Amino acid sequence: MSKIWLVIHREYVSRVKKKSFLLVTLLTPLIFPAIMGLFVWIALEEEDNQALRIIEVVDDNKLFFLESSEQYAFSFSDASPGQAKKLVHEGSRYGFLHIPKFDIKNPTGISFYGEENPSMSLISYLENNLRKKIEEQRLFESGIDPKIINDVRTKVSIKSITLDEEGTETVSDATVNYAIGFVAGILIYMFIFIYGNQIMQGVIEEKSSRIVEILVSSLKPFQLMLGKIIGIAGVGLTQLLIWIVLIGTLTTIVTGFLGMQMPQQQAMELANPELAQSLGQNTEMGEILQVIAGINYVQIVFSFVFYFLGGYLLYGALFAGIGSAVDAPSDAQQFMLPVTIPLIVAYMGLFVFVLNDPNSTTSFWLSIIPLTSPIAMMGRVSYGVPFWELALSMGLLILGFLFTTWVAGKIYRIGILMHGTKPSYKTLWKWIKANN
Repeated sequence: MSKIWLVIHREYVSRVKKKSFLLVTLLTPLIFPAIMGLFVWIALEEEDNQALRIIEVVDDNKLFFLESSEQYAFSFSDASPGQAKKLVHEGSRYGFLHIPKFDIKNPTGISFYGEENPSMSLISYLENNLRKKIEEQRLFESGIDPKIINDVRTKVSIKSITLDEEGTETVSDATVNYAIGFVAGILIYMFIFIYGNQIMQGVIEEKSSRIVEILVSSLKPFQLMLGKIIGIAGVGLTQLLIWIVLIGTLTTIVTGFLGMQMPQQQAMELANPELAQSLGQNTEMGEILQVIAGINYVQIVFSFVFYFLGGYLLYGALFAGIGSAVDAPSDAQQFMLPVTIPLIVAYMGLFVFVLNDPNSTTSFWLSIIPLTSPIAMMGRVSYGVPFWELALSMGLLILGFLFTTWVAGKIYRIGILMHGTKPSYKTLWKWIKANN
């Protein structure tokens, strides 16, 4: 065990002391908010500086009047389509919308002409605007005043309340749960790939430089592999904890500078609807803060750390095994497919199944199978997962890590000292079956 600890210490210290590690760790919490802020600033500047776009409308039905917006203005005329297209070519009109005569029950043939491809937002805006006008015209022809329909339309908002086994009610929001699951799942996916590749690259470098031959003279190959995996896991966990502290500190400083309360503080004050009402707070804001207060942060953080380490250790062992079997990164590509397919399945399943329906059968199995559970379960945790499912998933992940470590160890023992050969899947299978 002391030898494994020495390898862990070496891997951890050698990487943490690198200037690149310090720069990435300290700058990342600043870079991403800065990039987002830059995009928002550019979008606002473009919105302020964007000239009003005029669209020529030729309505052969003489029925529809489209309302202008801050970005688009509509000019209605009796010009022919050819004349309207000429205005577009001359640059006096951004585009030309032609509404031919059609059966009001089957509107077809509507076209938009422009010298550049229109944006999806513009087409959606035109379609929604025209759909509304056509529906109003159909109501009018049916003898129904469209204003009556607009007056009786009512906006309905449903509050989502979760009941636990003890009957305690917790206000929840699917949007918040989706966002937490989305961010957590993507981070796990990125961390596994980034740090898994670091293990593989490190093993390949040591093998090609023959340093590993000196190391295995004083310790077993399995000890070297295990120490390398755990050491790099410690680097990743350190980086993650520093990011959490920095982001939390920066958020506190910024909100304090702007004279704002942290969301958790507001949530604690307004978690009680009666208290929120007595303070004269906005009901909608009070509900939002109740949602924030109802989030089980302890469970989410604990689950994230566990699945971060569990997923990394499981895949890290496989990456180490691949690295030990080859002499160059280019040779490793042929063995990467079986390792990356489960990660891709988990990534796709996160969006297709888990975040849309966390309680479906597919979501359940994705969050239970060790190869996909680190990503899939983090997509489900924020929605609330029964304890037995969480315990089963974690237990199987631990068993999965032990199994992949055993498989990778069998490959590592032989492959780490092999040079000049390009092993195949058949060769790897022989190494796994070998009694050594």
